[in-house]
Amino acid sequence: MRKLTIMEHISLDGVVQSPGGRQEDPDGDFTHGGWSMRYKDKVIGDAIVAAHDRSFDLLLGRHTYDIWSGYWPNVHEGMIANSFNVATKYVATHRPDSLTWGPVESLSADIVEGIRKIKATDGPDLLLWGSSTLTSILLENGLADEVILIVYPVLLGKGKRFFSDNAYPQEFKLVDTKVGESGVIMNTYRYVGALATEASGETN
Repeated sequence: MRKLTIMEHISLDGVVQSPGGRQEDPDGDFTHGGWSMRYKDKVIGDAIVAAHDRSFDLLLGRHTYDIWSGYWPNVHEGMIANSFNVATKYVATHRPDSLTWGPVESLSADIVEGIRKIKATDGPDLLLWGSSTLTSILLENGLADEVILIVYPVLLGKGKRFFSDNAYPQEFKLVDTKVGESGVIMNTYRYVGALATEASGETN
């Protein structure tokens, strides 16, 4: 059984859209692209690199795959680049024939069932970066085993958000925190189960 980890750059108000560059994802007239880039932080940077110091495969939405396929194949040094380039990329797409950055496989038309089948196989753990639509699907269906949130001290007001109103009530345990000198905090949460109310002890 493979563990599935979600890793996201996120603002205080839950926005995960376009942290890395102005033109990364301008959907919805989002004008704050690159909002995470001014926060250079060795503590957080080292922690992000350390999180990739293992064998894993990638789970990606099509938009994130397209952005990354134009960048990472051209990077030939560094642990993250090496890990991303050799990892199998499982991509949610309606255009599987146009996937060129491999090794790569497209998810089935039933994304949830496709991810469940992949998780049930033997192989490296799965890591999802970005891909806000796919992230919502994972949380709505209880498919995330671990969530790593890299929280920045900014409010963006609008944009694609990490949290979905459709996610079922569930509980995570904080298992690690890294605090950077810039004010960025990296929290790692492990899935516990359905939410139990304190009053009744019953799960929702």
